[in-house]
Amino acid sequence: MTIATPTTRTRRDERSAIPTVLRSEWIKLSSVRSNKAVLGLTAVIGFLVSWAFAVLVTDEVLFVSEVFVYSTVLTALIASVMGILMFSSEAQHGTLGAMLSAQQARWVIATCKTATAAACGLALGAAGMAAGFAGALVGGLEMGDTSTIAATCAWALTFTALSAVLGVGIGMVVPNSAAAIAGLLAWWFVLENLLIVFLPETIVRFLPYIAGFRMLGIASDFDTAEATAVALTRAQSALVFGGYAAAVLAAGTFLLYRRDAA
Repeated sequence: MTIATPTTRTRRDERSAIPTVLRSEWIKLSSVRSNKAVLGLTAVIGFLVSWAFAVLVTDEVLFVSEVFVYSTVLTALIASVMGILMFSSEAQHGTLGAMLSAQQARWVIATCKTATAAACGLALGAAGMAAGFAGALVGGLEMGDTSTIAATCAWALTFTALSAVLGVGIGMVVPNSAAAIAGLLAWWFVLENLLIVFLPETIVRFLPYIAGFRMLGIASDFDTAEATAVALTRAQSALVFGGYAAAVLAAGTFLLYRRDAA
C-alpha cells in the first residue's frame, strides 16, 4: 500500500509563482474598461489644469517647466483610489476567496498587488504630466528652465507610485470600497487641512500629503516664513510619504494573513 505524504511548499515554490500572479493581476487590471477610462480622465484633468493656469493666471509669470506638474496632486489621489479598488473590489465581489485558495502564500499576493499598483501609479503620473505639458503649451506659456523637468518628473512619478501603493494598503485594511475611499478623501481634504491650522509647522511637515506635495517642488502662496524655514527636502518628504505607505501596506498584509479564504 502506498502512503501519501503531504506536499510541502517551499519558499522557492512561492517565489516561482510570482510571474503567474503578476500576469493575473495585469489581466484583471487591463480587462476592466473603467481603468482605461480613468487613465483617459487623468490625461484630461492634466491638460485642463495646465491650460487653465496658463490662460487664467495673469498676475505672475508661469512656465511650462513648472505648470505641467500642477495636476499631479489630483493624479496621486486617483492613483490611491485605484490602489484601493484593486483589493477592496475583490473582497466585495467574492473573488478574493478564490484567489487566496489558489495562492496560499499571501505575501506573494501582497507583493504582486503592490507591484501592479506601483506600475499603475507610474502610468497615471506619466499620462497626467504629458497632458499637462501639452495643456501648458496650448495655453501659450514659454518653456522656462528645462533643466529641472527630468528631476520634477522623477519625483512626481515617485509620488503617484507611492500613492497607489498606499491605496492598496488602505484597501487591505478597510476592504469596503466606499468606506476606504470616503476615509481617504476625508483625511486628505478635511482632517489634514484642519491639522495644518492647529499644529506647528515642525509637525505639519510630517503629515502624509503635505510631504507628498513637497515632493513636487511646487511653491505655495499659503506657505509662511516658518513653513519655508522648516520645510523638508524632496528626498526627506519622499521618505516620510513612503514610510506611511509602507506602514499601511504592512498593516494590510498582516490583516491579509488573518483573513479567511472563504
